[in-house]
Amino acid sequence: MRARREPHGALAVLALLTMSACTSLSPPHAPPPPPPVNPGATAAAVAGEYLTLLQHLLQGPATEQAEIVAAAQHEYDTAPTPSHELKLAIILGTPGHPAANLPKAQGLLRELLANPEMLLPVERALAAVELSQIDDHLTLETENRTLQAEAARLDRERMVSANHRLQTEMEENTRLRRELEEARAKLDAIANIERSVNERKPDSTGR
Repeated sequence: MRARREPHGALAVLALLTMSACTSLSPPHAPPPPPPVNPGATAAAVAGEYLTLLQHLLQGPATEQAEIVAAAQHEYDTAPTPSHELKLAIILGTPGHPAANLPKAQGLLRELLANPEMLLPVERALAAVELSQIDDHLTLETENRTLQAEAARLDRERMVSANHRLQTEMEENTRLRRELEEARAKLDAIANIERSVNERKPDSTGR
């Protein structure tokens, strides 16, 4: 049975932003805010678009995932606007599909947040949340690789130490066998000498 996928952080923040967009109005008598990059887009509409995009990306078949990635890359290559760059970054930064590329998404998001005024408020919030999650994920991956490398190093050291002890024991056994063979050879030589001496002694029984 397929394991239940935990909701992606971008999906969660988009859902919250979508629900709260209509209530986040300017205070009474406040001066009108500066026009956004795309004046015709509302926060709810933008959040809804990203929410739908991520749902299709996470739940769609492999062919649909590939089409979404290719379309976002084409849009960015053709017109590298902040919105297109954010869309591509979110897609690449979403695990669960073959084209996911967290380091590249991290670079795109950092570039976007270096000039946050070019994004809508909802896009800035989404970019910040996504970058934070990617930073945490990549940090954990780095720590995991470090731990794995350390474990592998310790295993190699233990193996080298065990091989060294084995080699030492083999050399000691070889030395002991050689000494035993030399002792046996000496004993055989002494026995041969005694036998030769006994054979040379005159026989006193015949006198």
